[in-house]
Amino acid sequence: MGKITSFGRFAAATLAVAGIALSSMAASAETTLERVKRTGEIRVGFANEAPFGYQTTDGKLTGEAPEVAKVVLGKLGVTKVEGVLTEFGALIPGLRAGRFDLIAAGMYITPPRCKQVLFSEPSYSIGEAFAVAAGNPKKLGGYEDVAKNPQVKLGVMAGAVEAGYARKMGVSEPQLIVFPDGPSALAGVRTGRVDAYAGTALTIQDLLSKNGDGLERAEPFKDPVIDGESIRGYGAFGFRPEDKDFHEAFNKELIAFRGGDAHLALVEPFGFTKTEMPERTTADLCAAK
Repeated sequence: MGKITSFGRFAAATLAVAGIALSSMAASAETTLERVKRTGEIRVGFANEAPFGYQTTDGKLTGEAPEVAKVVLGKLGVTKVEGVLTEFGALIPGLRAGRFDLIAAGMYITPPRCKQVLFSEPSYSIGEAFAVAAGNPKKLGGYEDVAKNPQVKLGVMAGAVEAGYARKMGVSEPQLIVFPDGPSALAGVRTGRVDAYAGTALTIQDLLSKNGDGLERAEPFKDPVIDGESIRGYGAFGFRPEDKDFHEAFNKELIAFRGGDAHLALVEPFGFTKTEMPERTTADLCAAK
């Protein structure tokens, strides 16, 4: 009787261990998509860079990428999005190491990065822009238009890249007027000292939103092409290469949401407009040389 009881206990213990092992195997076999759907929670990496992804003074995770991610993830059943503050250069290593399951930092799609992560389709694109007088009297739609008309004066900020862009696009030195900062450059456009002020699209949009009386953003606008490359970046969300099902499900919802009224209203507070909606695909950007 004692032998039978001991055997029974041994068998029970063996079954318990086996059960735990099977449970662990099942958990390890669970994909990231399955887990976030089951728990309704996810951790995302961000680099605290406004307006792309940052933390407010009261600790709220916000910015273009996190807010879009919240909407898209909500379609997948995720209700809690926790941000993991990470140096930008450590985002891809952190993702691959499992510190978080998604990069939501407005990261540009580049061929080298495409070899390390799966990118969603881009959620925005950023290029250059001009601030001009209301009505755009000189009909300026890019650096080429400035170069074609020697009478046009273009304002640039001291130390910014736009002066270099202008020179490479054929704008002559006498056409360039250097200002110490954005507000003084806007004043130059307003008084007629210059015909346009060049800056990044987000910079121009932000300045005009704060002090744009009598001014507007030149639209449509053609980004400069320098050394065969368009000076425009495309931001997207990053996934681990093995999370193909998660990537596919996220992409499906993102594409359905992107560019619609709800999307534009969501990102407008961060300086993004319909002009920043992307026209290139991730496959195209990853294949670029």
